[in-house]
Parts: sequence; structure tokens; C-alpha cells
Amino acid sequence: MKIEAIREKIVEAIQRAEKVAQRNPTLPVLSGLSLEALGAILTVRATNLDLGISIHLPVKVLEEGHLVVPAQVFSSLLGSLTREKNITLSSDGQTLSLDTPSVHSKVMTLPPEEFPIIPEIGGGSNFSLPAKDLVQGLRAVIYAAATGSVKPELSSICLLHDAESLVFVATDSFRLAEKKVKVKKIPNFTQILIPQKNAVEIIRILDGLDTDVSITIEDNQIALRSENIYITSRTIDGTFPDYKQIIPSVSVAKAIVLKQDLITSLKTALVFTDNFNQLKLSLAPKKNQFEIESKNQNVGENTYLVPAALEGGELAVSVNHRYLTDGFGSTPSDSLALSFAGEGKPILVEGVGDKSFRYLLMPMNR
Repeated sequence: MKIEAIREKIVEAIQRAEKVAQRNPTLPVLSGLSLEALGAILTVRATNLDLGISIHLPVKVLEEGHLVVPAQVFSSLLGSLTREKNITLSSDGQTLSLDTPSVHSKVMTLPPEEFPIIPEIGGGSNFSLPAKDLVQGLRAVIYAAATGSVKPELSSICLLHDAESLVFVATDSFRLAEKKVKVKKIPNFTQILIPQKNAVEIIRILDGLDTDVSITIEDNQIALRSENIYITSRTIDGTFPDYKQIIPSVSVAKAIVLKQDLITSLKTALVFTDNFNQLKLSLAPKKNQFEIESKNQNVGENTYLVPAALEGGELAVSVNHRYLTDGFGSTPSDSLALSFAGEGKPILVEGVGDKSFRYLLMPMNR
């Protein structure tokens, strides 16, 4: 193989693909990037057997060929050549040579015949949306998914749809996040579960792209296509919990607060939280008081009176500080509405004027 290419274009592709490559003691080739020159295209591939990516780049192909190079070494080498504009890559079968007017490097390669095939998904359900909307939808809920759960469906992001939106949902059974993103074409599928760790990488790969993403769904696979990038991920064979039945339809108390006021009060409260990050939220609408209390026997205690518009009856619940604050960044609204269904019942957090996002939080046992 021998090619000539613009360094900046190669670096961009390698950095995206490198996010998928992983160290694997039993299959070392998975820590590598597959480089295949064919026609006038260089295809960069990476896979961890759970998630795969292919990126196609136009280059000047002087000699066709295929090799696998260690991802971390090759990415670091390319990243260090900040003054170089064009590079030449060539291989003798055992090593990859990188040449510029001022640099000559040789990198040991891995056996290309051991590199797994990345499946190409063609049929199935197909729809598209802007890459930024897909990233926004995943990012708005991903923190609520369980990590390392014995229930795979809780360690996933659920994609489903309603009459006009693609719906992203995640829960770890202690909190739940739901984000709706409008789409032009209603997808034709029931639901699909993307593993949380794969969703993290999809966000990292697609973040910053200003193009549409075409999504294809088949049995146990989802494929994402955006210009020269192709991503495929396995999906989880399971059923996501029927979460809509636990979302309270009525509330006994409600607080509307400026998001920044709440964030400020919670930063102060965090100084005094215990090992369980426990906070006590107390509402007294008749007194127009919304208090946040935190205690730590080794530090002290704190009470913060938060400016708020209140309605309903008096109520006091305990919540986990981190679980409460995780959802704040998923709505652009300056004000938040906290609806309380009663002691021991879920708390619903929504952005005022934003119907696209809901966050459900279970209280702690005091």
C-alpha cells in the first residue's frame, strides 16, 4: 500500500476511529486501525466487536493495499506532526512508513487477516435526522442509564417514537430521563435499546458534525450513516420498562424556580452533604418557603432558602444531590418546575416552557 494524503484529513478520521479501538489481550488486533486503500479511497476502520466504525477518505492511491496499525501509536504520531501539511504512507507488509519532507517514521503493523469484518446493514427500518439532534437526544438522557447493571435493558438508551418525535429514554430505577426530538419522517419500529457504553462513543464520534444522520435498524443491529462515516452497533435484545405508568399525573405540591438559583443553592448544600449525598427539600407554600437542608456530623449543617413560586400543601422529601442535579443541563429553560406527588413518590422535573424533556427522581428513605 502507498498513498499520499492531507495530514489534517487523516488526523480527523483517525481520531474519530480511535475512540472505538480498544485493548484486548485475547484479540490484540482490536487495538488497531484497519487502513485499506482501494481506487481513490482510503477506508479507516475500527471495531471492538460491539461497535464498529468505517470512515472513507479521498486520497491519492499510488498502490492499493490493506494493513492494520496500532491505533494509539499511529494517532499519537500523526498528532505530533503539527507543521506537516501532506504525508505519504507506504507499507512493506510488516511495517507502515510515514514520510514528510522532515520526518521519516516506521510503525510495526498487526496481521490484517485477523481484523474482524464490520457488518453492513442495508434493509430494515430507515429514517434520518440532524447529527446534532441525535447527539442532543442521547446526551440528554445517557447519565440516567445504569452502568454495569445485571439488567441489560437498564444499561441502555431506549429509542422509541410517538406521533411526531423520536423519544430517548434511560433509567437506572432511581431516576429516569426522557427527551423528545422532532423528526420529519416517523420511524417504523417499536423500540430499540442501544448499550450505554456504545451510546457514549456514538456521541463522541458524531459530536460537532453539521450533517444529517441516516439510521437503519435491523435485528439486533443499528447503523448510522453521515457523509463519509458509517457506524454500526449491536442492540440489546430485551424490553424496556413501561416507564410512562410511573410518571405522576397529579401533584400535591409544586415549586417553580430559576435554574441558576437552584444550582447556586445546591452548590452550597453540597459542602454539608453526608456520604449518601442526601438533601432534604421542604416546601411550605403558605409561608412561601422552599428550603434545602443538608447535614454532615463531621462538617456541620446548612439551610438554604430558595426563591420560588409555590403551590399545594406542605411537604418534605429527601433526595440524592447528584441525582437531582444531573438532569438540569438537559433543558434550555431558565426556570424549572419541580412537581411533588407526595412522600415516597417520584419527583418530576421539567423546564418551564420546554415540553421536550422530563426528568423523574425517586426520593431517598430518610
